Amino acid sequence: MIKVLVNGCLGRMGSTVVEAVQAASDLQMVAGFDVNADSDRPGAFPLFNDLSQALAQSAPDVVVDFTIPRAVFDNAKLCLGAGARVVVGTTGLVQKQIADLEASVPAGGCLFIAPNFAIGAVLLMRFAAEAAPYFDDLQVIEQHRAGKLDAPSGTALATAQMMAASRSRAASPALRPYQGDAAAYGMDVSGIKLHSMRSDGFVANQEVLCASAGQTLSLKHENIDRHAYMPGVLLAIREVMGRQGLIVGLENLMDL
Repeated sequence: MIKVLVNGCLGRMGSTVVEAVQAASDLQMVAGFDVNADSDRPGAFPLFNDLSQALAQSAPDVVVDFTIPRAVFDNAKLCLGAGARVVVGTTGLVQKQIADLEASVPAGGCLFIAPNFAIGAVLLMRFAAEAAPYFDDLQVIEQHRAGKLDAPSGTALATAQMMAASRSRAASPALRPYQGDAAAYGMDVSGIKLHSMRSDGFVANQEVLCASAGQTLSLKHENIDRHAYMPGVLLAIREVMGRQGLIVGLENLMDL
């Protein structure tokens, strides 16, 4: 039985993770942490508003973090220091922070970070990277709920970076230059344009548009419910128990 602590357990994603963990026969929900938690509230598992206390009293095997960008680095470092394996679904970590966290992983421990836990989104990223070398105009359009704190999303950034890396390894046509106000074309990642939309009408959608003379290729993934992420989250919880070091991206657990 894998003992799990969920950081951000009262949030939209965190509460869905709690449900998924509780429904899994090989996982045990040993504690939840949230800064807004009432530790005196009766429930199926202990609830804490102090992460150090939660770690000390529940001794989890795996901590799952779905909190906020400004908190995730300190959360992960504290959990690694306590000897827990960590699954991070919160976006917003920069490369320097990831390198620092990698150095904090104890011997035999594991830190897993994913920009997206939806299997369909991971496959979209893979397909987009395969297509990128063959087109001269590449754009990523991502749509998320109004309350999402980072823009562009971690998934959109990772998609563009994977596409750029794929192009650098192949004999690719030059990306088409853009005219006029560069800001109107979105954020630029190695010539690939990222466009972010935020609205209460979205959960999480991403489309990749690839174009060249006389043709376009459109790849699109839509999330209509947060339960779409749960198979990926549960896969990560189980996989980190047998892996070591830093792993970034769900595709590395799917053997893609």
